[in-house]
Amino acid sequence: MDSATFVMRASSSSTHYSIRLLNPNPNSSRSNSKSLKCSQIYKNPNLRFTSPNPSSLISCSAVAETPIGTSEIHKLEQLISEFQSLSESIDRVKRLLHYATLLPRFDEAKRVTENRVVGCTAQVWVEAKMDEFGRMRFTVDSDSEITKGFCACLISVLDGVYPEQVLKLRTEDLEMLNVGGLQGRTNSRANTWLNVLVSMQKKTKALVAAREGKTLGDMFPSLVITADKILAKGSYAEAQAKYLFPDEVKVTELVRALKEKKIGVVAHFYMDPEVQGVLTAAQKQWPHIHISDSLVMADMAVKMAKDGCEFITVLGVDFMSENVRAILDQAGFEKVGVYRMSDERIGCSLADAASDPAYMSYLEMASRCLPSLHVIYINTSLETKAHAHELVPTITCTSSNVVQTILQAFAQIPDLNIWYGPDSYMGANIAELFQQMASMTNEGIAEIHSKHDRDSIRSLLPRLHYYQDGTCIVHDLFGHEVVSKIHELYSDAYLAAHFEVPGEMFSLAMEAKRRGMGVVGSTQNILDFIKQRVQEALDKNLDDNLQFILGTESGMVTSIVAAVRRLLNSVQTSSDRAKINVEIVFPVSSDSLSKTSRTSSQIPLPAGASNLIELSVVPGVTAGEGCSIHGGCASCPYMKMNSLSSLLRVCHHLPDDKNIIFAYEAGRFSSQTPLGNAVADVGCEPILHMRHFQSTGKLPDKLACQILYTSDNGR
Repeated sequence: MDSATFVMRASSSSTHYSIRLLNPNPNSSRSNSKSLKCSQIYKNPNLRFTSPNPSSLISCSAVAETPIGTSEIHKLEQLISEFQSLSESIDRVKRLLHYATLLPRFDEAKRVTENRVVGCTAQVWVEAKMDEFGRMRFTVDSDSEITKGFCACLISVLDGVYPEQVLKLRTEDLEMLNVGGLQGRTNSRANTWLNVLVSMQKKTKALVAAREGKTLGDMFPSLVITADKILAKGSYAEAQAKYLFPDEVKVTELVRALKEKKIGVVAHFYMDPEVQGVLTAAQKQWPHIHISDSLVMADMAVKMAKDGCEFITVLGVDFMSENVRAILDQAGFEKVGVYRMSDERIGCSLADAASDPAYMSYLEMASRCLPSLHVIYINTSLETKAHAHELVPTITCTSSNVVQTILQAFAQIPDLNIWYGPDSYMGANIAELFQQMASMTNEGIAEIHSKHDRDSIRSLLPRLHYYQDGTCIVHDLFGHEVVSKIHELYSDAYLAAHFEVPGEMFSLAMEAKRRGMGVVGSTQNILDFIKQRVQEALDKNLDDNLQFILGTESGMVTSIVAAVRRLLNSVQTSSDRAKINVEIVFPVSSDSLSKTSRTSSQIPLPAGASNLIELSVVPGVTAGEGCSIHGGCASCPYMKMNSLSSLLRVCHHLPDDKNIIFAYEAGRFSSQTPLGNAVADVGCEPILHMRHFQSTGKLPDKLACQILYTSDNGR
């Protein structure tokens, strides 16, 4: 590498510093030829280094509010020059091992859980102190020699600098530095390098706050799960925990009705906690109960029908019961009854956005830009899917397969225009993801999709369109205020975010994902991620505190707690078993709650308890509105229309010979599309296209022909 450029923009001055390292190879005769150029350009409030070419330039933002000192620049120069002079990876590893020997001895008594860095394959401990001059002093240790070497490099830059300089260094800067010559951002050693920095920064914030006599802020409510108990921290968590231990009388009543009348239950993760608690307990006695994301609900309904269920109750919003009804019909189970949980409409903000005339106008534009494919989110009505499919060839997607769907479509049909909708945040996040891919190596892109490289991704970007006016009212509020608090208080926690969250939350979760500490995807992806991390902790058999930020609707907590408890209890109890605490954090505010007469901040809940506490708060308010721009949304008001009393009412009246619950039945679409076709038939086709893609990895020939035929005929 011939040169490296640092660009530093300081918020406290109007000075723009450009530091060019000329030929940093120390073995070169010009190795000492370096120049520092400073020019007065402009004032930028965002203090950071930037680099126009990450492959050849190193970006580092370990700076203070005033320009970084010469000594810190010199440290970085030395580190870069030293490792760039070693062309072979093995030589870089040897140099890391050498650095490991230079670390000061770490006191054995400091090897405690509180000092251990989360998210590292090896065990790493970091201690931070502030000296009498206000500078940060770090000590570190690891059970891996290579990891020690990484940490030694990091300490060589940050030990002895002021807190502001520690906090300005970004994980992206370390990714580009790549001291060890280890390829791939997901490499476990690289993750260690990044997570140690995050831990150092969190400890630095705490020390600065303590010095100033301040606290970092109020923590979000959370549930702490151990092998033998659950601890509710905060009133909101207390309200959620109440229903983890359901009334056995209600469980027995429900199971009796389900068995007697051969009723299957499919429910979404976002259900009311009381309903989920009862359903989770009832699963042990009746196998035809399933809680999942919206896609799997219809699949499980078909399985239940095959197993002899005569009725399917759907706990979700109306498009979910529509999908269940249509898929059952497609599978030949027209006689199986499908019932909703309300005699009123159970809406969805996303589904409503796609039903708006503006969405059809968006698709009208797509129909004039050929060839085009419409990728529609599954969270839309069957009628919307049908009308869309007649305008533009359409395939349904989920939050877990949308990226692969788009990549495969563009690989399969060159120059294809792709129109995604209706979720605006997910569309923006997809576009941002592809922007990031465009700067990755071809090898890295191929790991995501084998048929793509940088050229193809760059060709895709201007052909990707997304609807601009559709949001989920739950995920809409995981915005700036929530992100700031997570960044300030939970920077070293695992972050699980739904693909529907706003861009700020998405970026934060993607940064966590890059260092092995996060996931962005569907509700099932989130649940799987948490289970995987808990299982890894169990396999290590080390005392640990795992903290997860739940960046989606809080109704997921019942399924998460049940899964975590199963894992923790799967290990036989013994005196030498590790103590593992799993904390689920809810990013909600007090505005997301309705208070009653009693308050409590922290109540331990022994496993198996019932009638534990009197609720001091309940999620949401009377009208079902519980959202706040200051802290996400407590719950989806539409989903909470699926109450336990409604479920019991439906079950008790089945079969509905007297039409008492006629309004609860999910009826079939008898209407026709603008072209005179049956809505049920046309609306199911995009779903079937997705099924084909999921099973084969390719768009079905029928859909490809529809796209090409439409293009050839210029419809």
